[in-house]
Amino acid sequence: MHSHPHRPQGTPPKYKNSAAFYDVDGTLIKINIVHAFAYYAARHPGLIDSARRSVKTALSIPVFWAADKLSRKWFNEIFYRSYEGASEDRLIVLAEELFEDVIKPNIYPRAKALIEDSKRAGIRQVLISGALDFTMRPLAKYLGVDDLISNKLEFVDHYATGKLMKPFVAGATKADIMRSYAKAHSIDLAESWAYTDSFSDYPMLAVVGHPTACNPDFRLRSLARSYDWPVLDLDEEVTRSVARRPQGLARQIRRT
Repeated sequence: MHSHPHRPQGTPPKYKNSAAFYDVDGTLIKINIVHAFAYYAARHPGLIDSARRSVKTALSIPVFWAADKLSRKWFNEIFYRSYEGASEDRLIVLAEELFEDVIKPNIYPRAKALIEDSKRAGIRQVLISGALDFTMRPLAKYLGVDDLISNKLEFVDHYATGKLMKPFVAGATKADIMRSYAKAHSIDLAESWAYTDSFSDYPMLAVVGHPTACNPDFRLRSLARSYDWPVLDLDEEVTRSVARRPQGLARQIRRT
């Protein structure tokens, strides 16, 4: 347990108008939720009816796994259309099972402590992910965050149409979405944090006053070094972790 200075009752927390925005895949968890969900759906055909054949077809295309890197539009066309006709209830059940079986065991050891430290400092906690909202909700609840910004499937009479609702959440759009969110919730982005593992999420890091590279890929690690941004490794066991300041900013971890 970390000790924090005692705050007199009734005084506002230090960071009243601040938020911490977290990318999810690779940042808080070790896997890609979109791919995990597709794989899981294909292996549980009883839970998805009309969607299962097209999900299996999508998975049989080797390029499918790389499609989100190659072409967002092509990926969305194939991936989200595969859920056409699936009932909302079944997708929610599937997502809850996926969380217990696959996501929960793959949460980085220090992810929860990072969020809890940040929350104690009065910072609003926000997950921002390109995954579908129903696949993210169990994780958001488990981590105790305030808000979840993610992609939404369109449902008509509780059945998926296979279309995605706008705005689409991806690397390039995250900064705009964060700006809109900040405006709506009176958040000062200059006093806010962003955490991601990926160089492609540079826009979300550039829009806040406290960018943090989290389990960064090679390009982001180099960028963080040149900008002198903090680098966090959430794969360390909590017991071995360096004492952190309450807002979740770590001392820069320098690799030799």
